[in-house]
Amino acid sequence: MNLENVMPRKKPDTKDKTGYDSIPMEVQRFSIVIMSIWPYLQKIDETADASFLGWVIASFSLGQMVASPIFGLWSNYRPRKEPLIVSIFISVAANCLYAYVHLPASHNKYYMLVARGLVGFGAGNVAVVRSYIAGATSLQERTGSMANTSACQALGFILGPVFQTCFALIGEKGVTWDTIKLQINMYTAPVLLGAFLGILNIILILAILREHRVDDSGRQCKSINFEEASPDEVQDPQGNIDQVAVASTNVLFFVVLFIFALFETIVTPLTMDMYAWTREQAVLYGGIILAALGVEAVIIFMGIKLLSKKIGERAILLGGLIVVWVGFFILLPWGNQFPKIQWQDLRNNSIPNTTFGEIIITLWKSPRDDHNEGPTGCPIEQAWCLYTPMIHVAQFLTSAVLIGIGYPSCNVMSYTLYSKILGPKPQGVYMGWLTASGSAARILGPVFISQVYTSWGPRWAFSLVCGLVVLTITLLGVVYRRLIAFSVRRGRIPE
Repeated sequence: MNLENVMPRKKPDTKDKTGYDSIPMEVQRFSIVIMSIWPYLQKIDETADASFLGWVIASFSLGQMVASPIFGLWSNYRPRKEPLIVSIFISVAANCLYAYVHLPASHNKYYMLVARGLVGFGAGNVAVVRSYIAGATSLQERTGSMANTSACQALGFILGPVFQTCFALIGEKGVTWDTIKLQINMYTAPVLLGAFLGILNIILILAILREHRVDDSGRQCKSINFEEASPDEVQDPQGNIDQVAVASTNVLFFVVLFIFALFETIVTPLTMDMYAWTREQAVLYGGIILAALGVEAVIIFMGIKLLSKKIGERAILLGGLIVVWVGFFILLPWGNQFPKIQWQDLRNNSIPNTTFGEIIITLWKSPRDDHNEGPTGCPIEQAWCLYTPMIHVAQFLTSAVLIGIGYPSCNVMSYTLYSKILGPKPQGVYMGWLTASGSAARILGPVFISQVYTSWGPRWAFSLVCGLVVLTITLLGVVYRRLIAFSVRRGRIPE
């Protein structure tokens, strides 16, 4: 779901040249809904299978990928309030549709697919949010503001499953509002909360958000809100954007999100295979690990604000990639201890080994749904289980900590550098393409890891990831000197 609070706070004019501090409080991740999608889908439409679940999950990112450039282009030529309000309204409507997908007599799964796609479409407004921050902050303020935004996203990552767990107390039956035929239960309560907060966001945007724009030095620029510009406002500086740096940063951002998407996807199947954890254990411990990574990310984002002032964004990006590489390298299996094998054909109880949708199923199943856990361990259907050493718990936890350090560092530095490379011109379209590349990564990452891991095992899967990171570090080295701010490249501001 997409919960965007864009709440700029007016600062004293004596200290703030930008006028507004825009810190989007976005709980954008769909973690608040993801755990309940599969049982809800099965309840409303018995014809839905795991393959269709994969499409439902992917539809969010597909919708965001399509919408991001559209909303970005819109924000370049019109007040940003317009695309923000329209996108949030779409999300509110989509959440309401999701709450009513049980009503139609047939084809209910397709209504859910449309609802999730529209929620993702509304989430495309993150490009508008980032372009607003880029235009409302000077170069010195940019990194801190972007880090604040990322910290809010990490907070949403942590709180999403917490909300879902609380709503589970309502139960599957819940209560029904007969007048409007609305069922309020553990499946619909999260989206209804999303709809409510979306309406609240629209009110806040109308009441608080103001167009504001400065150049890289922090001087007031003419905005696009169709108001009279003051005499001391400066016009956009002329000059061409370094398209090589722009394209390279898009690739870097894609790889960073691709790697983390596949990591969070593989946590549950990997731990069930390696440590013979039950579904309940895997979901519980995996959730704790991912929540801990969210807390770690918030700390990293706050530390980055200080560290970037000393060593710069490019150095942090490079360091983050190296840390990620070390994290995945540690995951490579070694030694002579092998995982426990499931010698029995488990059929529906086995670790999913075909589609992305089936892997998602393991993220929500627990003994509450099937009191017989059945055999645990690495399924015999995965031939590599017989000859691949197990990944020790210490390896896995060390890797998770390192990836939890490297990913947030690379994430925030990627789009911070991107915004600086673009300069003070309207960045909506470019930010839209950056968001679209991230959405594509979140689609392809789980597909990649589910296929490679199932067919060839963790040794090949993580070796390929390490190779991809090495290529990314090489690309960063090639374009390192070009990843500088627009005004620095034009000689207007010293580096």
